[in-house]
Amino acid sequence: MKNVVITGTSRGIGFELAKQFAEKGHHVLALSRNSKPLADINHKNISVLSVDISNPTDVKKVADFVKNTWQKVDILINNAGKLIHKPFTDLTSEDFLEVYKVNVFAVAEITKLMIPFLQKGSHVVTISSMGGIQGSMKFPGLAAYSSAKGAVITLSELLAEEYKEQQIAFNVLALGAVQTEMLEEAFPGYQAPLSAKEMADYMYHFAMTGNKFYNGKTLEVSSSTP
Repeated sequence: MKNVVITGTSRGIGFELAKQFAEKGHHVLALSRNSKPLADINHKNISVLSVDISNPTDVKKVADFVKNTWQKVDILINNAGKLIHKPFTDLTSEDFLEVYKVNVFAVAEITKLMIPFLQKGSHVVTISSMGGIQGSMKFPGLAAYSSAKGAVITLSELLAEEYKEQQIAFNVLALGAVQTEMLEEAFPGYQAPLSAKEMADYMYHFAMTGNKFYNGKTLEVSSSTP
């Protein structure tokens, strides 16, 4: 039985992932601004916190919960994402900042706050995108999103090196197309080959066992373009 923190759990992959961990007997701390979808499920293994992860003050609630309730974290999944779809010349500095606050700064802040509770064998999984992979196909309108997803790949590589003596693993899953609300925002009308639940199944097993095989690695999880 593991203690699992997951961000971005109000919908899509994060929602399915929280349910899967809980149904398999693990304790889940589910983080999102909209806590109602999981709160309505009322699963005994899911604790829900309404948190704006782009607000460092708000994020401290996560550390308080872990300190007072669990004292340790086995798995952290940085799943939350923010996408703004605009032509590059229409993107403002505020747009970039809004995207980076969720996709990069919040990943760093939450991971930093969880470090004292991670231990030998803990696994931090950050969800990136194929758009963040250097040399992959890129798409117009996603300059802020894809560049942010590239940033967390490098961040995870650095953290894997910094914490290798403590045997805490940091890995990235760079996802391709999954049928979620975010995909619809980026590619209206596109039908992805995978459902959110199918991707959550894969991510569950990787989070549980991937640290035995990988550290500081980025796995491309995609069977299609985009």
